[in-house]
Amino acid sequence: MFSRHVTKDISAYCHGELSSGESKQFAEHLISCGKCRTKFEEVKLGIKLAEQLPQLSAPDYLWRDLEPSFDQQTATASLSWSWQLKAAAAVVLLLLSAITAFLVYNTRRPGRGPEIAAAKRSWQVRRVDGTPRIGSEQIANNGQLAVGEWLETDGSSRAQIAVGSIGNVDIDANTRVRLLQTEPTEHRLELARGKMSARIWAPPRLFFVDTPSAVAADLGCAYTLEVDEKGGSLLRVTSGWVALELKDRESIVPAGAACETQPGIGPGTPYFEDAPTAFREALRKIDFEHDVTALTAMLDHARPRDTLTLWHLLARVNGEDRVRVYERMAAFVPPPPGVTREGVLRLDQQMLASWKNELESTWTGGRPGVPKPVKDAYWKAKNGLSRRLKEMAPK
Repeated sequence: MFSRHVTKDISAYCHGELSSGESKQFAEHLISCGKCRTKFEEVKLGIKLAEQLPQLSAPDYLWRDLEPSFDQQTATASLSWSWQLKAAAAVVLLLLSAITAFLVYNTRRPGRGPEIAAAKRSWQVRRVDGTPRIGSEQIANNGQLAVGEWLETDGSSRAQIAVGSIGNVDIDANTRVRLLQTEPTEHRLELARGKMSARIWAPPRLFFVDTPSAVAADLGCAYTLEVDEKGGSLLRVTSGWVALELKDRESIVPAGAACETQPGIGPGTPYFEDAPTAFREALRKIDFEHDVTALTAMLDHARPRDTLTLWHLLARVNGEDRVRVYERMAAFVPPPPGVTREGVLRLDQQMLASWKNELESTWTGGRPGVPKPVKDAYWKAKNGLSRRLKEMAPK
C-alpha cells in the first residue's frame, strides 16, 4: 500500500483512521522516507500548536463598533483607517478560531457521526483472564478505557489494551495503569505499579509511559516495564529501542538491554542482561548508591559490548573517573577520525554521537545497529519539535 510517498495519508494516520495493518506500514515507510517524515513533523507541529491556542471570541464592543461603520460604508463607500484595523483584528480572531477548529476537531470523514470523535478519546480493552476492572466496573469481555480512567488487574486477571492503531499493551496481574492522553501527536499511559508488555509500531516519540521515576519513550519496539511498590522500575527491551528520561537525564536502551530507575534519581545506566554479575552489581552501586569506588570493579569486568554502559557513564562521572572510562572504551573501540580525547572528555555532543555510531556494532554482535534514518527521526522529533514549540508558544 505504501510503496510510494504517503503524504496524502498523514491526516488519516494522525486521526486514527487507518487500520492497524495500514498504520504499521505507514510508520515503517515514515521511518525510511525523509520527505514524508518531514511533512509528518510539520503536520504534527501544526496540531500541537493548535492545541495550545486559546479558544477566543471577538469582544462584544468590537462588533458594536463595527456595525455602524459598516452602515456608514454602505452609505459613503468609505471606511476610516481605524475601523479597518478593527475589522482586520476581527478577521484574525475568526481565522484563529477556524484554524483551531479545523486542526483539532476535524477528526471525521464524511458519514461519520459525533460518536466517532468521542471514541478516539478512549482505547479498547480486552479481557484476557480473570476480572480486570475499569474504575469500579468489571470487564466482561471488552471495554473502553477513557482518558483519566484506571485499568486494574488483581492476582488472577490480565488484560490487553489496543493503543489506538499503533500497537498493543498486555497488562499483567496486580497492575494498575491509567490512560493519560490519546492525541494525534501523543499517546500516553501511566503505570503506577505492576507489569506491562508493549508492542508498538509508530514514528518517533508518539507513545509514552509515565512511571513514578522516569518516562519511557519508544520507537517501533517491544519491551516490558515493571514498577515496584516503592516506585522503582525495570525496563527490558526485546526489539527496537527505548529512551528512559527524567528531566535532563536520559538512557537509550537497545534490544537485549535493560535499565533500572529509582524515584528521586531517575534512570540508571543501561546494561546488557548478559553482562557479568560483578559488572552489573558494581554499576548499581554507582547509579543508586553513588559509590564511585565500584568503578574499578566495573571496568575490570567490562567487555567490548559493555561500551553501551561506558558510553552513557561518560557524562555521569567526573575528573579522573571520566578519563578511566574513556581509556577503557578506547581500548575496545578506538574513537573514529575527528573524535579526540579532549573533545570526548569535555562531552562534545557531536563527537560523542560519532563515537556511538562506531560502538553500535559491538552492541549488536556485528548486526546493523539502529538505522540512521531512525536515529535522525528520533532526534529531530525530540529536539526540533520541542524547540520550535517553545519558540512559538505565547509568552
